[in-house]
Amino acid sequence: MNGFFIIDFKIPGKPVALKRHRTVRIGDFNKNYDPSEGDKKDFLVLAMGNKPNIPLDEPLYVKLTFCFPRPKAHFRTGKNSHLLKDSAPKWHTGTPDCDNLIKFVCDSLNGIFWKDDKCICSVSAEKIYEIDGITPHIHVQVKKIYPQSRA
Repeated sequence: MNGFFIIDFKIPGKPVALKRHRTVRIGDFNKNYDPSEGDKKDFLVLAMGNKPNIPLDEPLYVKLTFCFPRPKAHFRTGKNSHLLKDSAPKWHTGTPDCDNLIKFVCDSLNGIFWKDDKCICSVSAEKIYEIDGITPHIHVQVKKIYPQSRA
């Protein structure tokens, strides 16, 4: 996967996961709705300044970093309350699940950044806690996967 990222941006705020679609009964009919629809639209609005001229339609590698705010328990107390405890972890191992975070980003950018998310052939993602004052955010990086010669 040689080459530079052709798309590289950060969206500030606590990362959001995709919520499962819901079905409600209205009279004799079932109606499906997407409870993440508003969150996906908000994310897309913030990302639009980074969209390609035309949606990408080739094999893509997407790298995502989800940076979460630290809970108070990670910090010392008293006059050192601004300092992290030595035991404070780097990795965010709680909810939301990494796969739901990935799906949220891919679905939000679908049709605008890439023609269809089926062209995403490789994904890497990590969930971390904010470090050194870096505010919570989602970092999105995309690059084309150039064809390898057949051997």
